[in-house]
Amino acid sequence: RRSGQYTMNHENSKKTPDGAPFDRSGSQDSLDELSMDDYWKELENIHETRGNNHEEQEALVVKEPDEGELEEEWLKEAGLSNLFGETGDSLESMVFLSTLTRTQKAAVEKRVETVTQTMRKKNKQYHIPDVRDIFRLQSDSKGKVCDGSEPSAVRTFENKNETQDEAKGPKFSLGTDDQTSALEDTRLSETAINLEISFSEQAANLKDSSVGKMCKGGGDDTLLPNFKLPKDKTGTTKIGDLAPQDMKKVYSLALIELTALYDILGTEFKQQKAAKIKTKDSGLFGVPLAVLLEQDQKKVPGTKTPLIFQKLISQIEEATLETEGLLRIPGVAARVKSLCQELEAKFYEGTFNWENVKQHDAASLLKLFIRELPQPLLTVEYLKAFQDVQNLPTKKQQLQALNLLVLLLPEANRDTLKVLLEFLQRVIDHRDKNKMTLKNVAMVMAPNLFTFHGFGSKSVEQSEFVMAAGTANVMRFMIQYQKLLWTIPKFIVNQVRKQNSESQKKEKKDKAMKKLLKKMAYDREKHEKQDKTPNDADVPQGVIRVQAPHLSKVSMAIQLTEELKAADIVARFLSQKSGNVQTLKREEVFLYEIGGNIGERCLDDDTYMKDLYQLNPNAEWVVKPRNS
Repeated sequence: RRSGQYTMNHENSKKTPDGAPFDRSGSQDSLDELSMDDYWKELENIHETRGNNHEEQEALVVKEPDEGELEEEWLKEAGLSNLFGETGDSLESMVFLSTLTRTQKAAVEKRVETVTQTMRKKNKQYHIPDVRDIFRLQSDSKGKVCDGSEPSAVRTFENKNETQDEAKGPKFSLGTDDQTSALEDTRLSETAINLEISFSEQAANLKDSSVGKMCKGGGDDTLLPNFKLPKDKTGTTKIGDLAPQDMKKVYSLALIELTALYDILGTEFKQQKAAKIKTKDSGLFGVPLAVLLEQDQKKVPGTKTPLIFQKLISQIEEATLETEGLLRIPGVAARVKSLCQELEAKFYEGTFNWENVKQHDAASLLKLFIRELPQPLLTVEYLKAFQDVQNLPTKKQQLQALNLLVLLLPEANRDTLKVLLEFLQRVIDHRDKNKMTLKNVAMVMAPNLFTFHGFGSKSVEQSEFVMAAGTANVMRFMIQYQKLLWTIPKFIVNQVRKQNSESQKKEKKDKAMKKLLKKMAYDREKHEKQDKTPNDADVPQGVIRVQAPHLSKVSMAIQLTEELKAADIVARFLSQKSGNVQTLKREEVFLYEIGGNIGERCLDDDTYMKDLYQLNPNAEWVVKPRNS
């Protein structure tokens, strides 16, 4: 029997040679036949459920792209389609390219070269640039030719500030190979995750070294490494902390960086594409996430995950997470099917009786909801890339790839995945009672996220056991390291800052823009004088002015010290109480960095303000609630 990716054939899977080692760390964690039982049982339950569902939706078909089509689509996704004569600002692309690291540039060059060759074969009429010209354009403006081999051509912060002291202007560390001392530090601890240096640059530097060979996982390490993030004095940036315009840049950079990492490690990275299929435009199960959220936001404005998904999780939790075999023991198939139909009819009317829903049935409905999405929660584009994480040589590189993949997910998918992983961790927290360890939960959930009706059935035959063990390990990584995975690496944030700075310089060269800025400055100065409010000129050196429009104390001058943190500033404002202003809880209020070389960034409490001020001296500082 076949279900999703895997053929149900236990006899073959148990014939795996006892001594056969897996040479990839993704399948090395002692996942023997006994420990895989939960996986096979879950797969059987899925097959049985699908067998009973006579109204099964149309299977998803993955299209095989034409030659060059994949690379052309990749360039569009990376925001570089205007290099090939399509509408858009090619100058903006040049700014973007100027911020890339050596390995990122190599990844772009490789795709541009493929598209160029394809276009020449197809005799496209519009201008086809030479790949060398694209990178020479942004290098010549500095009086250099970027051939990708010389370290000086790789450095991505090229302006007069580079020759000055750090105190005279911000420097952005973008993860290039001139940071060898920082790279040496990463070799000292295998559990330290370096977010300041590009992952692909780290891989390139370690690839041929003895350290790189030693890093490869092996043996019976059933425990995952205790990976840690080093403290960043300018603050850790989480998904959701940046403004939408900067998140678009993060997406493009994450795609290029992931591709560069896979290129360096010799793993194929291909975005899949699904043929269009008919999907339901209303209901609960088998409805696209975007459609579900659109109808749910009419009922609960601002909701980020489907209401039925939230309710199923809360229903499971209300009954206690200490139930033995939770998520592993299936509900009664006929009852689950009946509940599913009843929910479709009564959920939005508010007449469904949740008291009759048993906990194991609710857990089965939750898994059914995930499986029945018309497209995988991990998306058609990236499902295979998530699976292929198991093929990367080291656990650290697997974690880095997962971090980038999470950044690439659409917001609705990412938010839903986050809620799911947080729930799974809460289940694991009760493992002493429910007997559901990280490994057990990963085994049960992997088939629900990674097997998909019609998806991948034509893929190259490979060891069923290795594939199952690999996806279960990827699931373990996502649960164990979820906090790390929702962090935006500092080198990517710095590249965004660099892009913003370069774009601002280009804009300032426009005379019309200069006149407009001059008029705006004059009007603002005139307005400020009339209002007799303090302006920036009144703020002495080493002092920042912080605004708090939602609080009783709307403005405050803050002296910067070495130890001053974002949390200290928020606390000062909240200590100024007034009956005229709404009461805000401490956990609802944050300090924001706005403007300068960033759009908007919510700061974590441990951000050292003097360090951040030196990185972005032109920013404004505002205390406000998270979603205001």
